[in-house]
Amino acid sequence: MKVQVIKRDGEPEYAVLPWADYLALLQASGQAAQVPQAAADAVKPALSELTRLREAKALTLQELARSVGISPHYLGMIESAERQPDAAIKRALAWALGVAGWEEKL
Repeated sequence: MKVQVIKRDGEPEYAVLPWADYLALLQASGQAAQVPQAAADAVKPALSELTRLREAKALTLQELARSVGISPHYLGMIESAERQPDAAIKRALAWALGVAGWEEKL
């Protein structure tokens, strides 16, 4: 588990950890149902969910690619995990699909 400790005046004040680790801790403590809805909505989808998200918005490959400013062929390669998009393309895809962003892993 990766934890970042934030100190104030030399004393630990906050512990910051990855969302997945936080959810695991909640579940282990029996509090998984108490995750605030706004926080649950902020969970980032995996990039491997791109096709499902696009289809859920009823967008064709061509429509999404053009709205993001890339070719349909390149978007197809991203969806099939043949290419990893840069941060700017990930942000554009997230904005076009109305999601919080992307996890770093596929």
